[in-house]
Amino acid sequence: MAPGLINTDLSRAPAVAVTGSRGRLGSALVAALASRPVTVVEWPRPDYDLDVPGAAARLMARDRPQIVLHAAAWTDVDGCARAPELAVRRNTDAVAELATVCAASGARLLFVSTNEVFDGGRTDGQGYRETDSPNPVNPYGASKLAGEQTAIDAFNRAGRAENLLIVRTAWLYGPPGNDFPAKIIAAADRLPPGEPVSVVADEIGSPTFSADLAGAILALALDGAHDGVYHLVNAGHASRLDIAREVLARCRPERPTAPISRSQFQRASNTPPWAVLENTRAAALGVSLRPWHEALADYLTSLC
Repeated sequence: MAPGLINTDLSRAPAVAVTGSRGRLGSALVAALASRPVTVVEWPRPDYDLDVPGAAARLMARDRPQIVLHAAAWTDVDGCARAPELAVRRNTDAVAELATVCAASGARLLFVSTNEVFDGGRTDGQGYRETDSPNPVNPYGASKLAGEQTAIDAFNRAGRAENLLIVRTAWLYGPPGNDFPAKIIAAADRLPPGEPVSVVADEIGSPTFSADLAGAILALALDGAHDGVYHLVNAGHASRLDIAREVLARCRPERPTAPISRSQFQRASNTPPWAVLENTRAAALGVSLRPWHEALADYLTSLC
């Protein structure tokens, strides 16, 4: 093994670092790793802070993980639209630093990206595949796509392209709350009796449960020498209205809904109207996620 490189033999119990380990996906990854023969290294904020240059290098030198699961990101789509330079620092520059130190040390990096690298203009009813050309329409998607490219560049420069995985997902929900299902319940509880919750009906995506995504990520990152870009989402697709109706039917059955269009829901960011991803590469390896409505039903048992 070359000087300065960590031991990347995954047949032994590896050390796995999780950035953003107390966030939605990060906490799900930590929970999923508990049943694996690994040493879990948590990098939560403020220990790992996307706004602090040098944080990745310091933690890599301290903990020397063989695998880094990069779940930390600034995922506030509207916030990114209001502060695009900050989005670049957090979702691009911080990734470039982490990827550079991982590539230099020989560690495997899995970087979590988003459906918002696509413009959502597809009209054939098919989900976006890993081989489709990205074309982001908002600063969040642009910053994440640039993060993908900086990671690719870093591993290519180091001659270790096989150590990089990029996983795109969509419409993530799950603990610790403040997600779309929780917001629908909160909206219902604020309204007078009988008044419907207005929900966008013409924005379609791939709702994805954080626990299911975490399990699929570990199947790729720990169970084989997989590299490249993967799409991991729960099977099927739904509109925002479809999801809201499922949530309210289980949690607030007396509350009706009213469909509205994307143009009627004012927000700072432009979002893709078709946010559906197709899991092709991982499915070919036997890694698939269950249908979205089954996953949502499981999650709602903790909310209702």
